[in-house]
Amino acid sequence: MPLKEVSMSAPLSGWMRRAFSDPRLNVYVAAANGDVAVAERLYWWNIEVSGAFYGPLHCLELGPRNALDVQLRSAYARDMWWDAAPLTASGQRMVAEARAKCRRRGNASVAADDVVAQLSFGFWTSLLSNSRGSQYDRRLWVPILHRAFPHYRGRRKDLHDNLEAMRLLRNRIMHHEPIHHRDLTADHRKIYRLIQYIDRASAKEANALDRVQFVLADRQAVCDGSRLPRF
Repeated sequence: MPLKEVSMSAPLSGWMRRAFSDPRLNVYVAAANGDVAVAERLYWWNIEVSGAFYGPLHCLELGPRNALDVQLRSAYARDMWWDAAPLTASGQRMVAEARAKCRRRGNASVAADDVVAQLSFGFWTSLLSNSRGSQYDRRLWVPILHRAFPHYRGRRKDLHDNLEAMRLLRNRIMHHEPIHHRDLTADHRKIYRLIQYIDRASAKEANALDRVQFVLADRQAVCDGSRLPRF
């Protein structure tokens, strides 16, 4: 359900209002039922938990990218496989933009690895879609891309939808948006489930370094003021 604006029980810190703006902060005041002190702490906790998700999302973004790239290089017997693959007009445009970005950075010759590094999470996720007219399911997923996910046995559509959901979460975090209202425990599990489809060892090692569950467990302590947020 959408959050409703409520009247503030006390003024927000002046410096926070100047730095972050009333429209942004009012969302947290609403979530805190008008308690400004709790709203301010919730704001800091949102930053803390967003930061904790950075590591798992890093692994999720790079894992599929590199796994898909390996399979496509092998299938088309060339490093710059996008010159031969049946990409949609949108996919071709994203490759062209990645190449242009590499050239703007002064690269004398643009290597395949440079282009791969510039292609967005959205590009790699789109290769698993079956948008109208793309025929990616038959032309990429069935003959090639399923090999990038050796531990997955479900439908391509479900895999795509789950990756897309995590891409949107990643974008919210990178654009400093609220995520406190989400089922972050479910999001966290989904990230590792997706990583496991590619490489179970990677998922295990990343999870050992992960602090998301500890930050989630401390939400109430931060909001009631018994623990300071840390980011």
